[in-house]
Amino acid sequence: MPAKKHKLDEENRVEGEILNDETAVPAQQVSEAGVPAVIPEEEITQLRSDLDAALAKANEYLEGWQRERAEFYNYKKRMEREQSQGSQNAFCNAVRRYLDIADDLARALKNKNRPAEGDGAIWAEGIDLIYKKLVGAFEADGVKMIDTDGKYFDPNLHEAISHEDSPAHESGQIIEVVQPGYTLGDRVIRPARVRVAR
Repeated sequence: MPAKKHKLDEENRVEGEILNDETAVPAQQVSEAGVPAVIPEEEITQLRSDLDAALAKANEYLEGWQRERAEFYNYKKRMEREQSQGSQNAFCNAVRRYLDIADDLARALKNKNRPAEGDGAIWAEGIDLIYKKLVGAFEADGVKMIDTDGKYFDPNLHEAISHEDSPAHESGQIIEVVQPGYTLGDRVIRPARVRVAR
């Protein structure tokens, strides 16, 4: 009988230990009678303290991960916005150069000495078609001429080159457009240069 009891005690001891590095730590303390022993209050307090510290560290890591993820998302959006604005800026710069050409064609077509007959008239009609095609290409890409008919001066859309007395217009109303302005969506590519009534 003592050999059998010794064997049971040995099995309980082996099952009740967890190997941690080189030292064996009892997983459950068992009294000699086989009844679980009471775990000291200091050990429970220490275990709870360790658990609280581990949970706090886990929450700290989670918050850090969430913060980094949000920062990466914001960075990605900022890069996309800057790329979009960069391509839009390049497009606006290219359009500005072609707007000068469109202005020159429009001035040539308004010339009072425009031929009305013969080869000169055919040539003028060809220039007119080229101008209309260029303006149509602008409109297809979202570039629109700023409407100034009967409008009042708006510093966001217009550039005043002179203020003049005009009995036919109210104060602040646009008298004449010297150079048309253009927008791309909400962005002003070039403000309209206008004469404004006092």
